[in-house]
Formats: sequence, structure tokens, C-alpha cells
Amino acid sequence: MEVILMGFSRDIKTNIALFLIFLLVYVITCVGNCIIICVIIFSSQLHVPMYFFLCILSFLDLSYSTTVTPKLLSDLLSTVPEISIGACAIQLYLILLLGGTECLLLTLMAYDRYLAICRPLHYPVLMKWRTCYWLAVIMGLLGFIMFVLPSLLMPLPICYPNQLNHFMCEVLALLKLACVKTYLRELLIFYMSFMSLLIPFIFILISYTCILASVLKIRTTGRSKAFSTCTSHIAVVGLFFGTGMTMYFGPPSMYSSNREKYISVFYGILTPMLNPIIYSLNNRDVKVSLKKVLSKIKQYEMI
Repeated sequence: MEVILMGFSRDIKTNIALFLIFLLVYVITCVGNCIIICVIIFSSQLHVPMYFFLCILSFLDLSYSTTVTPKLLSDLLSTVPEISIGACAIQLYLILLLGGTECLLLTLMAYDRYLAICRPLHYPVLMKWRTCYWLAVIMGLLGFIMFVLPSLLMPLPICYPNQLNHFMCEVLALLKLACVKTYLRELLIFYMSFMSLLIPFIFILISYTCILASVLKIRTTGRSKAFSTCTSHIAVVGLFFGTGMTMYFGPPSMYSSNREKYISVFYGILTPMLNPIIYSLNNRDVKVSLKKVLSKIKQYEMI
């Protein structure tokens, strides 16, 4: 009733080095995303739709990393890195839910920037707080219905040997352990990849093409500010969707190689760490609000 996770190496020295690296990455991920969430919550000037969605993105990144990294850290120091079938299924469904929802969220953030830059007069009407709350709820429901529910309705029987050449219960890796024909499940994976990666990515490209056309018409003083608000989002989209599409739309020969788990490191572990760094370094409002929050904390400690 267990699956053995092969991980990266059987050498103890290599595993200790990887443990220290991934531990540092996880700490930076937790600290960075928690800072973004707290700064947005406690800074009234950031209570706008763009930062509301950024707060949700940080929560999703923190949840995704917590779903994957702690188990990886324990396995790196374990003699027999294994996971029960039930825990493996829960990890798989959480990965599908959080990853699919993040794809939808990045698309929604691109639409938000499109309205703010290309339709500034309509933006306050179209992106009211009530609308933002409902969009967040609908996004989570769509993430469950589109990516988790099909997997629940079509469970995957696992055969022996139960050795998974991966560090987490990733759907493409689990497909190799199936006891049944996988044609329908491969179609299901293609459907989920198409709905979560390709369509959102095309929509984001269209949104930023319209944004670029509008920004080029703006005067020089306003153009740099418009570019700076979108640069961070484009960087996140490139990291997340680039590695995801390389994984799920790559040649079938890639799925039987070790490249699969190394690509997973980028979108499953590194991207959640880089998101808060990219946003905080490229966003002046976040940096200013962070300084204000830190000054308030110092004043409170002095009292």
C-alpha cells in the first residue's frame, strides 16, 4: 500500500547537500510569500484588485510548496523514501488543484492589467471588490471541477513494482505505474493541460499584446510606470507556463527520462520562491509598503 519515491540520488552526501539547498529554498519561499501576504493585508494603499490577486497568488505558491517540499526534505534523509497510496493521492489532487488554480489566477491577473491599462475609465466599474471576491471563488471552483474532479472520477490503479522515478506524486510519473490501459487517462491529461496551460497562455499573450499596443501610445512619463507594473507578471508567466508546457507538451520520449522530475523542480519548488522576489524587487508600491510596515513594527516594539 506504499509507493517508493526514487528521488534524485541514493548517495547520502548528495542527499544531504540537496536537503540543505531545498531547505533554504523552502524557508525563502515561506518567508517571502508570508511577507507579501502580510504587507498587502496591513497596507491600506495596497487594497486594490491587483494586490488582492497577488495575495492569492502568494497563498497558492505557499500551499503548493508546502504540499511538495516538506515530504521531499524528509525523503532526502530517509533510508526508504516511501509514501502511502492515500497520501500520494492527496498530494496528487492538491498539486492538480493548486497548479490549475494558479494558471487561472495568472490569466485573471493579465485581464486585470488589461482593463487597468487599456480600459482605465471602465476599470473601477468592472473590477469592483464584490466582483473580485466572486472571481476568486469561481476560480477556485473551476480549479476543482476542471482538474480534480475528472481525476476523482477516473482513479488510477497502481501496479508493482511500485517504484516512482520522481520526488512527488506527479500525474505523468504515476501513469507509468498503471495496471490498466492509459489511453483514456492520457486524453484526460491532455485535456487538463490544454485547459490549464495552453488556453490561459494564449489569453495572456493576447492581453499583453493589447497592453503593449496601448502602452506605446502613452507619454514617456506614464509609459515606464505601465511597463513596470506588467514586467513582474510577464516574468512569472514565463517561468510558470514555460516549464509547465515543456513538461506536458513535450515529446513522449521525455516522460521516460529523468528530465521530468528536474523540470518539476522549476515549477513546483523554484517558482513559488521566485514569485515574491520578482514582485517585491520590481514593484515600488510593495517595497514602500514593506518599509512602512517594518517602521510600524519598530515603533510598536519601542513602546
